[in-house]
Amino acid sequence: MVISAPHPMTFSRAQIDELLHRLFIDAPATSLRDEDRRKSDEMAGLLTEVAGAVARRAAKGELVLVDAAAGKATVGFLAAELILAPVGRPARVCVIEREPARVAACRDAIPRLRAPGVAVEVVMADVGDSAAWPGEPDVVVALHACGQASDVIIERSLAVRARSLLLVPCCTSKEVSAAALAERRAEQLGMPRHAEVRRRFIQSIVDAERTLRLEAAGWQTTVVSFVAPTVTPHNLLWRAERVGEPGRMAEAANRLARLRGTG
Repeated sequence: MVISAPHPMTFSRAQIDELLHRLFIDAPATSLRDEDRRKSDEMAGLLTEVAGAVARRAAKGELVLVDAAAGKATVGFLAAELILAPVGRPARVCVIEREPARVAACRDAIPRLRAPGVAVEVVMADVGDSAAWPGEPDVVVALHACGQASDVIIERSLAVRARSLLLVPCCTSKEVSAAALAERRAEQLGMPRHAEVRRRFIQSIVDAERTLRLEAAGWQTTVVSFVAPTVTPHNLLWRAERVGEPGRMAEAANRLARLRGTG
């Protein structure tokens, strides 16, 4: 099965700026900060991906989107108003965030959201908490999931049988399991210890392990630049669709075992 190209729906920076201001600033005679404007560029690219994932879902029943490790739920809220509400079918956004201050900011913004037909639920929990996740969501999206959070979101998405995952990892810490694997591989290959050389090697192994893990679990996965690297250095997005092709799964499992040194 071939994943179709992203839906051609696009979003202007002015459109996103207005929505960010209304939801998260909501004060007259104020403007967005520079960091907020950079967020607008990220949102434009990521929302196009979300629109594509939503368009690929069958038009029946409630459409469920999970915004995981959500921060202030910028992705989930903008998707609710700009994508889910216009679809015209029942929809729900489940926001998962563990920091109390950010959870409070999410809940404060809900009354300013203009998304008829879209229910919004904000859950204060770690993304690893299985009770926080709805079953079989249509789309899981995670923007800048730091370190180990990206791997936890992959595992939870697999566990709840999500249909689509849009993942943008952030920094890679030592807690990331594949980072330890990469360090061992670097030593085995005699890689130099220069920080920049080794960092790039380690990141490549981490990226490869995540990609193969998704494909071995039955997800057809494409890695794309969703925004220019001048906007953020963490500009790679994993676009994964659950298809369950046995041949692809077997090949990915074989490659994953070789990568891990167990095959």
